[in-house]
Amino acid sequence: MTKHIPVLLRPVIEALGDIRGAHILDATFGAGGYTRAFLEAGASVVAFDRDPNVVADALAIGEKYGTRFEFVAKPFSEMSQRDDKFDAIVFDLGISSMQIDNPERGFSFRADAPLDMRMSASGPKVTDLFAELTVAELTRILRDYGDVGPASAIAMAIKQNMPRTTFELKDLIHNPKDIAPVFQALRIAVNDELGELERALDSVPDLLVVGGKCLCVTFHSLEDRIVKNTFRDWTTAPGDPRLPQLEPAKFELLRAVTPSEEEISGNPRARSAHLRGVKKSY
Repeated sequence: MTKHIPVLLRPVIEALGDIRGAHILDATFGAGGYTRAFLEAGASVVAFDRDPNVVADALAIGEKYGTRFEFVAKPFSEMSQRDDKFDAIVFDLGISSMQIDNPERGFSFRADAPLDMRMSASGPKVTDLFAELTVAELTRILRDYGDVGPASAIAMAIKQNMPRTTFELKDLIHNPKDIAPVFQALRIAVNDELGELERALDSVPDLLVVGGKCLCVTFHSLEDRIVKNTFRDWTTAPGDPRLPQLEPAKFELLRAVTPSEEEISGNPRARSAHLRGVKKSY
């Protein structure tokens, strides 16, 4: 199984600056790469993840760092329930290498496995979506979340054949270029990834202290667009732009970063990544 390498970790650490004594929310624990780096730099960390397969790693980190680390086995959209404030909130979005490389999860079309694709152990599987949704609804998912050209034809084939495994689904897709986008679209839908992100970002302003930062690493255009537009809204002063502003923007935009050629050569998964951030002004 491929070792998960945290993407853009160095730029994230550089953007946060000195975090000794800081209280950080790692919204996407995953394999714990970001969390370990924050703890090693002297911060305390609250980490969220809905994937039950990461609990063992979280327990091991807890044994090492004690009360400086807290793991919350919930979707990051539930961070809004926290009463504490944070110096930084960090999102490393997308899917991890360990999820892709575990054939039983059904994320990858490179191994034959039951179609699941859930990041948690609850809720409907992809096969449940096939049974519940109409051709029109499946078409919209494939088109909106994967930009799949023959979305309608593939949706019709899915409803007619009701594939149960990754290979059965792959065999219904005639153009190999459409396979990855179809799998991406279904994964986003079954996990409500975009809705989860929007709900989590909505809670960020109230959870950050003044001077706190929110950093997001994205991997595809849909989630990046949500982050970019949200940060633009936060960093735009309220009121009519044709009139003098009554108050400044609540956040300031940080410099966006993309991976270096060196990072991409060592970790090709980083190629599509973008790091965006904001700092709370007041």
